[in-house]
Amino acid sequence: MDLKARKAFFEKEGYLVVENLLSTAEIETCQAEIHRLHQFAAGQESDAETDRAEIARRHVQHEPFAKDETQGNSLPVLRKAENTRQYSEVFRDLAQHPKLIRVVQGLIGTDLLLFRSTLMFKPAFHGSSHGLHQDSAYWPMEPPRLVTVSIALNDATPENGCFKVIPRSHLWGIQSWGHIARQQDAELTDRKEVAEQQMDVPLSAGSVLFFHSLMVHGSGPNTTPKPRNTALYAYFSPQVRYVPKDGKPGEKTFPVVAGLGGKTELTLVAQT
Repeated sequence: MDLKARKAFFEKEGYLVVENLLSTAEIETCQAEIHRLHQFAAGQESDAETDRAEIARRHVQHEPFAKDETQGNSLPVLRKAENTRQYSEVFRDLAQHPKLIRVVQGLIGTDLLLFRSTLMFKPAFHGSSHGLHQDSAYWPMEPPRLVTVSIALNDATPENGCFKVIPRSHLWGIQSWGHIARQQDAELTDRKEVAEQQMDVPLSAGSVLFFHSLMVHGSGPNTTPKPRNTALYAYFSPQVRYVPKDGKPGEKTFPVVAGLGGKTELTLVAQT
């Protein structure tokens, strides 16, 4: 599928899958870094890594529905790690992977800023469900035209909680979804008419799901003996405005990952 066909499919369906974007070596590097971040969360860093580990610990979230506090290897059961670019060179570089950026630019333009840099974990047997939702329902950005990127760092299957999407739901407009984190046996939504439309998106390790920030999506639990890890990024063009709510700061600085005359960051000021 060429760039024009990819954009047409994305605009019609609200998502796009690009297979085998990362190499086996790149996946192994990411997995090694994830293991290191779990060690940081457990306080197992070396003296030389103290500063990086302390930052990482401020951004990890433990799995709220885990039956055990640790995995079989004595490492913590984590749900996610936010703001990974602040403490991980591996995942900072991945956000600017040339193949990844080329696809996103084909969808929303050459100038790109990074809204989110996250790792989502579904630990073996413990990974809980993520309820169906729209990203833009929670984000202070208007218009809601961001692209979320989900990079599979393990094979993602229905059994280990691969993404589920509802094609064309990016045309529904913003709706209310409530809490995203759900117990393993919980339904992904209380809305039957929505549940009936969800579709699994299995991915091989290194493949990528791109989706509109209004796309309704979620994921089931991991019931397998192996973890499922995902790198998540969200990108937007300078045409998207920062619109803070609930007393948040009136301006925010975002990393520039492509274009904008070579700038490294851009501060967006809310309109008054």
